[in-house]
Amino acid sequence: MSQTRRTLSLLRGCPAVCPCQTGQPPSRTTSTSIGDLLKSSDGRKAGLVLRSRSTDVYQNLALEDWIEANVDLRRRGGVLLLCRNRPAVVIGRFQNPWTECDLKTTRNAGISLARRRSGGGAVFHDLGNLNLTFFASKEGHDRRRNLKVVTEALRRIRPELDVQATERFDILLNGRFKISGSASRLSRKSSYHHCTLLHSADRSALSAVLRPSCPGIHSNATPSVPSPVANLLDHAPTLQWEELLDALVRQYSAEFSCGASSTSVDPADESVFPGLGRAAAELRSWDWTFAKTPKFSVQTVLDLRDDSSSARSSARLHVEVTHGVIDRCELDVPPDWLPRRLGGELSGVLVGERFCPHRAAATVTTLLRAESGEPRNRLMNLRDAVLSVIG
Repeated sequence: MSQTRRTLSLLRGCPAVCPCQTGQPPSRTTSTSIGDLLKSSDGRKAGLVLRSRSTDVYQNLALEDWIEANVDLRRRGGVLLLCRNRPAVVIGRFQNPWTECDLKTTRNAGISLARRRSGGGAVFHDLGNLNLTFFASKEGHDRRRNLKVVTEALRRIRPELDVQATERFDILLNGRFKISGSASRLSRKSSYHHCTLLHSADRSALSAVLRPSCPGIHSNATPSVPSPVANLLDHAPTLQWEELLDALVRQYSAEFSCGASSTSVDPADESVFPGLGRAAAELRSWDWTFAKTPKFSVQTVLDLRDDSSSARSSARLHVEVTHGVIDRCELDVPPDWLPRRLGGELSGVLVGERFCPHRAAATVTTLLRAESGEPRNRLMNLRDAVLSVIG
């Protein structure tokens, strides 16, 4: 049986032949064939642990959605997905990216921004963070039990660690430091609950990007709750990735009495996950990441300066944004700094454009071409101040 057919059979809950018979190497977490693990002599459902070979946040989020949509979790039993991502900020389904992260810093650092389909707050991913997604039928959805898998696994391999799950479904270390946050999604028949686990994440990058892009944002979007964080490696310096992953797989198997097998998968393989590439492309799109933001407004003061004369002033900006598009823009600029006509024209050309620095800058270019001298310089300065707010 090919690797493709074997993976599909595992997801559907059907027996598969021993990987040793296909020329494939056996699963790294067990020497017993995956097919044997899936066969249950007493009628119990066989669990499954999938380890994604991708570090692309959009592929791994799309893989979550693919499993939830295509696997009959009531028939085949639970699935645990483990993955790590290259640096990324991941916001909740109902959050505002301008509020949750510094978009300019994120963009300049080459850090991806993704909106997931579950609720909850913003998190920072990198290769020092492990993502765990627990899939179950809707009836089997139990976040507290899922977190028990994580806390018990940590206690077994590092008894000295004080780890506790909270009422908010976070995991705290030493009663203070957050090492895991949770979010979940329930559909008509199935559910998934995903959580992070900070092993050796770059905390300086986390602090640099998880802050607002600009002041003065007013929104009804779900806000994140800041918490002090820590890495497991800070308190357990000898804890290696393989030891942690093996402990989690063993504890998942023990908690759900499922004899879970473990196999690696490639979300980019359309023969195994048909349509996943299209789903990942949607998650990458501006329309999903930004246009799904709940309506918000920005009211802030802009600092203005004319480098040629050292003159300084300030302006007031009020912008309203719906589905990521500016539908109202008001600029109150002192007339001794810039003719009211130009301030009004700048406001007017921005209405109907995306709340996006590249699109806004391109829109203002035509306006700038018609001006020269001091008015042009000061209009450019006003434009740059507005773009700094947009991020």
